[in-house]
Amino acid sequence: MKLNYALLISAALIALLIGLIFGDALITMVGRWESEEYSHGYLIPVISFWFVWENRLALAKMQFEPQWTGVVCVLIGLLIGFAGNLATLSIISQYAFLLVLFGMCLAYTGWKGIRLLWFPLVYLIFMIPLPNFLYNNLSSELQLISSQIGVAVIRSFGISVFLAGNVIDLGNFQLQVVEACSGLRYLFPLASFCFLCAYFFRAKLWMRILIVLSTLPITVLMNSFRIGVIGVLVDNWGIEQAEGFLHDFEGWVIFIGCLGILFIEMWLLVKIFYKGKKFSQVFVIGAQPLDVLGIPEEAEQVQTVQSQTLFYGLPKPFLTALVLLIIAAPISMFVGDREEISPERSRFTTFPLTISDWKGVEVGMGQKYIDELKFDDYIIANYTKPGEVSPVNFYVAYYASQRQGASAHSPKSCIPGDGWRIGEFTQRSLPGATMSDGSPIRVNRAVISKGDSKQLVYYWFQQRGRNITNEYLVKWYLFWDALTRQRTDGALVRLVVALPESRPTEEGDKILEAFIKDVHGQLPGFIPN
Repeated sequence: MKLNYALLISAALIALLIGLIFGDALITMVGRWESEEYSHGYLIPVISFWFVWENRLALAKMQFEPQWTGVVCVLIGLLIGFAGNLATLSIISQYAFLLVLFGMCLAYTGWKGIRLLWFPLVYLIFMIPLPNFLYNNLSSELQLISSQIGVAVIRSFGISVFLAGNVIDLGNFQLQVVEACSGLRYLFPLASFCFLCAYFFRAKLWMRILIVLSTLPITVLMNSFRIGVIGVLVDNWGIEQAEGFLHDFEGWVIFIGCLGILFIEMWLLVKIFYKGKKFSQVFVIGAQPLDVLGIPEEAEQVQTVQSQTLFYGLPKPFLTALVLLIIAAPISMFVGDREEISPERSRFTTFPLTISDWKGVEVGMGQKYIDELKFDDYIIANYTKPGEVSPVNFYVAYYASQRQGASAHSPKSCIPGDGWRIGEFTQRSLPGATMSDGSPIRVNRAVISKGDSKQLVYYWFQQRGRNITNEYLVKWYLFWDALTRQRTDGALVRLVVALPESRPTEEGDKILEAFIKDVHGQLPGFIPN
């Protein structure tokens, strides 16, 4: 079989051009693979390439029908990539890269070829890390669920234990289910492995979907079991059981256990629904047969001339898409030169502790929380007013840049982690306090409780002159302002006041509204508009 050197040269040229256009985003992506949650990312491109190689003979015996739709995909992918580069948001460019890759394949092979290439192309999605705000929200939810099930495991051993949010109180010892114990270190690699197994599992579609969907419950249950076992070990033999080599070794054992449950699940499906067949006959590692992909077996018997001219003659859609890449490459070099603007501001070390009648006392924050929140500047202070017993806890976290992982955490996700339950959650406008454009400040209002304690929480995101209460809208404006203003700075503002039994919620509202009315005028110097 002859090879088309024009195709080989064009493939090398495509790799070079894609490197120029999406290089920064791909380098950022590979950097994220250093974390344990995404360490499987190195294997994803290798596995995808192996699938393409496995299908090489089927591709050789197929008559392609190049599609101009592929050119459209490439064009859209490049535009999205430019937007990602302009906004300096690598996650957008990473997904745009996949769209361009898909478009190039479609422009050359057409939909017939995509039937063979869809899996390695789709599988590449697993190498891209989740957006940080989705990661943070998912991590918070999984921490709570794992803590609750883990405590149930501990109690099944007859051990008395108390759970407050993510803190497991064993009496002599306390265990905190931190972000690293949320189960995401298992979930992401296991999800990619389940997707791979579903491809090899030559069963009905609903069974294969079930295999993929089972990733989450398997991860949660096994991670919760691990937390429970650690709690039992700590209760019997001390806190050392939750640290060092033993802690890491337990993680590997649990991951292997997850894989074992996955294969048991597939074995049971074969046993129940494919009686008379061996597991090895249903779970087959290798490329899918042509008939499974909807490609007639006759494709294997195409004329010898067809196979000998494999890859000969570059189709017009493919050449057009290649021209688009050639045009886009130098443009992307100029687009990528934009530097993010960091406006001048005062640091919170100079924030006034006397505001009108309010007197403030700064409160420190533990280094582990500072490391996790990744802000650039912050203030936590308790402000009291003559005649008021309970202080207003005032917290602001400022981020000079929110494009590469560091961003404001939503209190709605963090509050349950400290053991507080959200009873009421609404939004409220405060006519007495206005933004620079004259619009009233709008806040998220939450009434939270833990045991006999009750608190009222106000918070909002103050981002580049905007007052935002919706965290998803925050992400949209983050992209838009990065694109149009070259800025991604912003802050989270949060206020808390205790609600003793003698204080109705309405009185707490009056206290916080009065404090915001006095303090909001101080913020622009520390949170630039």
